[in-house]
This record gives sequence, structure tokens and C-alpha cells, in this order.
Amino acid sequence: MESNPLSKSILFAILLTLVSMTNANQDHYHEFNVQEKKVTRLCKSHTIITVNGQFPGPILEVRNGDAVTVKVTNKARYNVTIHWHGLRQMQNPWADGPEYVTQCPIMPGSSYTYRFIIQDQEGTLWWHAHSRWLRATVYGALIIHPKLGFSYPFPKPKVELPIVLGEWWNRDIISILQQTLFSGAAPNISDAITINGQPGDLYKCSQQGTVRYSVNSGDSVLLRVINAALNQQLFFTVANHKLTVVATDAVYTKPFATNIIMVGPGQTTDVLLTANQKPGRYYMAARAYATAQNAPFDNTTTTAILEYKSSTSRPILPPLPAYNDTNTATSFSNQIKSPEKVDVPTKIDENLFFIIGFGFFNCSPGPRCQGPNNTRFGASMNNVSFVLPNRASLLQAYTNKIPNIYTTDFPATPLVKFDYTGNVPRGLWQPIRGTKLYKLKFGSNVQIVLQDTSIFSTEDHPVHLHGYHFYVVGQGFGNFNPSQDTARFNLIDPPQRNTIDVPVGGWAAIRFVADNPGVWLMHCHIDTHLAWGFGMAFIVEDGVGPSQKLLPPPADLPRC
Repeated sequence: MESNPLSKSILFAILLTLVSMTNANQDHYHEFNVQEKKVTRLCKSHTIITVNGQFPGPILEVRNGDAVTVKVTNKARYNVTIHWHGLRQMQNPWADGPEYVTQCPIMPGSSYTYRFIIQDQEGTLWWHAHSRWLRATVYGALIIHPKLGFSYPFPKPKVELPIVLGEWWNRDIISILQQTLFSGAAPNISDAITINGQPGDLYKCSQQGTVRYSVNSGDSVLLRVINAALNQQLFFTVANHKLTVVATDAVYTKPFATNIIMVGPGQTTDVLLTANQKPGRYYMAARAYATAQNAPFDNTTTTAILEYKSSTSRPILPPLPAYNDTNTATSFSNQIKSPEKVDVPTKIDENLFFIIGFGFFNCSPGPRCQGPNNTRFGASMNNVSFVLPNRASLLQAYTNKIPNIYTTDFPATPLVKFDYTGNVPRGLWQPIRGTKLYKLKFGSNVQIVLQDTSIFSTEDHPVHLHGYHFYVVGQGFGNFNPSQDTARFNLIDPPQRNTIDVPVGGWAAIRFVADNPGVWLMHCHIDTHLAWGFGMAFIVEDGVGPSQKLLPPPADLPRC
């Protein structure tokens, strides 16, 4: 006999209330109205999708331990969901947000209320639409302060500034997506990079809107840098000012000084700077780190201005690395470490090896395709190009045992072994389409080696795992060699991330404990690659006690 969904929702509300009463510092209630708004950038006006008419959307500021309720009402013309990027959502994937994975989308005219607790997390995260390419304009910062009475592991800065990097298109983003999927070709590149929604001084018609931050000499400033760009890794710097990295993906790091940071789509990096230069005006600047060979990219530079109060001088522009400067990107990422020794899983229960990257689908039958040699671009993990369902979400299908939505035969290793970063045989270029998931037992220790491949081109891929932080125990170039590379793993103080940039033509090894039951998406955070099939999902089974079991779905969960 099937349980009453209303009684389940009451139980869910009671559980949330109990957690809130015992752990939460404060309850936060927000209303997000997803709506259209006419916006002008680069001398042109067009309608974009926003939250509450803001671009970027509202900044959510909470504390570790707080309870958060966000009612999302869809007043736009497209289906939408909201993802709280990097939040663990313990036992509660119903609030995670990726469409057709943990929920059906919120249809125009409908609402859904996300309810969650911030549990043992602090730092800079962000939220964004997780439905088609709406996150091009639907995004905002999610800042988690320490609990009351607790402080940062560094002196409290005088000024804190969210720096949200994005991309801007002069055309409607959904029409670009539709054209991309119809033609099989790569999408139009963006027309600008942005800082907090503004392109900056170096673009036409943009000087007046350039973001300006005013500081006093001697101020310590915390920049919370978020890469919300749809498709582009970005270098970021501030003219004449040293940056001290103190956190990535809402996890504190060993502090280290650098002139440049590289932030992949989905990643966040917190840096401290001191306003200790000659009073003046200094550009913050960001531009592409682009690694795919012969692939077009937006080669423009976005700027904002850090100005010492009462200064009127002409802003100084900082030098930026070359667009393909992998040495600088690698040198930066290699310095990121946990502040002290961490408890890395050493006895591995699930040893997974995922090859990732591009592929091609033959264009037959149908219209002539515009990918290479009359093909359409695809992407895959272990040669499976991920297909989202549309009659139920994966989580609903799993919990309600709905048949014919997915299978659980995602391969643990590639079905065919080959020279992944060399010349790939043509017979391996075409992946298979499927909705294949991989089951993990609760509490199992998992290692995944993510290996880039060279079909079409190698590329640096930002891979995001929902519902988890993981330790990055190793990275390298070329093909992963288990006998040699495993011995060099950092099992002492590896960084924790929720999104790992897998090096171009290389590999990254991550480890985590499967301690969060539910269905959790893993995918490239370059949205073009996700649309082409670069994704998969894990089912993490329930454990034994109440704290190890999936919470029931809320009553207002959208229906497909």
C-alpha cells in the first residue's frame, strides 16, 4: 500500500522544524519571482530572465546552521528550477534543483518552495537556474557566514565584496540553445564577459555601467569571486594588488599569495587584498582561459574598478595571462591545499575510472548537420552520452520505483581501453545515448579518476558533483598511470572542492565517502557540454538509521 504523500510532507516539515530548532541560528524566508525584464548592454536592449527583476539576482546571506526557505514562483515563459550550488543538502536532494534529476521543472505560473538547512558549511557558494541554459542570467551569490560567536580563520576584513563573473549574449539564450541542438554545431560565443552583470569600460556603451568599489587606504578587502559563466573558465586579477587565497568552494585553504586566480564555471575562490597601493583607481579584470584547440571563444576582457576614495586618476589595467596559459592555471591549482591534515578515505570500496570529453553523432537521417564532417557534437562519460528523462525525475523514479526511466548499468570503467589523450580510433568517436546511473552503498569510500580524452580536442573540464564535497588527491597530464600516479597522491592535506577542473589532456583523482543518500548528478559545468550529454548520476542508497535515510518528498514537488 502506497503511503499518503500528504503525511510524508507533514513528516518532512516536522523533521525540518526539529533540525531547525536544534541546529539553526535563524530562519530565513525569501521569495524568488522568476520573471522577464528588458535590459540594455553593449548598446542593445533585449529581454532576459531574472529573479525579482535583478541581474545578477539577489544575494542570499546566511549563517552556518541557519534554516532557509525560498519560494520560487515562475512568472516567465520557460520552465525553471533553482540549484543551490555546493550545498550538501544532507538527506534532502528534493531541494537540490537540477531539472529531471531531483525534480520536475517549475512550469510557468507555478511555484515550488525549497527548504534546507545549512549544515557545517561556510564561505562563498552561489545559486543558479538548473534548467536548459537559463543560468546565463538567473544566478546570484550565496554567502554563508560563520555561526554567531565564531569567526573566520583570518582577521576579519573591513570590506567584503561578491565578484560574480558571467557571460552576456546579445541574443535570447534559449534561442541560441535551440539553434545549437538543431544544427549540431558549437553555439555562438558570448558577446561579453561580465562582472556583477556589467561588461565594463573596455566594451562599447558600457562605461557608465562599469562596477565601481570604493575603499580607504589600508582597508583589508575580501573578494568572493564566483564564476557563473555558462561556458568559460576565467583568469581574474586586480592591478598592482597581491591576492591571498583563503578559501575555494566554501572550504578554507592554506593561505597563499598570487597575482592571478583561475576560476572554472561553478567554482568560487575567496581572496584577501590590502588597499596598500598609491591612492588611485585600479582595474579588476577577467578574461578567458581557453584550452580546446581550434574552438572559438570570447576573447574580450571584463573590468570593474577598485578606487581609493577621492581618487580620480585613470584606472590602471593589469596584465593577464595568455588565453591558453595552462602553466599559470596549473601553478595556481597546485597551490590549493587544506589548512591542515584531513581524513582522506584510504580503503577504497569503489574504484571508478571515467573517461570524459567530446564525441560525434552521425547525421543520418535528417538535415545536414553543421558539426565536423557532417556530424553533430556529442559529449560523454565512459562513452555514454547522458539523456535526461522527461516523464519523471530520476529521484522520483528511484523513490517510487517507476520503471523504464533509467538503468543502473553505468560502466565503472571504460568498456574499451585506448590511448585516451593520443590518436583515438575513429570507431570510438560515437558514444551511445542512455540514462544510466551508478549505485553506491551508503558509507562506501569512493575514488573516481576523471580522464580527459582527445576526440576533437582535449579541454579543461570543470566537473561538478552535486550533494558532495570531495578531496582532490591528485592531478596530472597525459594518461593516468595507476602504478605510478597513485603513489604520488596527496593524502595529507588535499583540497576539498565541489567542482574540479580536470586538466586539459590530463586527469584528476577525487575521493569522498558516500554519506548522503539520494540521486546526485555529476556533470561538466560548461553548459554546452552538459547539453551534449556530458553527465551521469549516482544513486546513493539509504543507510541504517534515520540520519542515513532519504527524507520524504515535499507536498508541492512539481509534477512533470
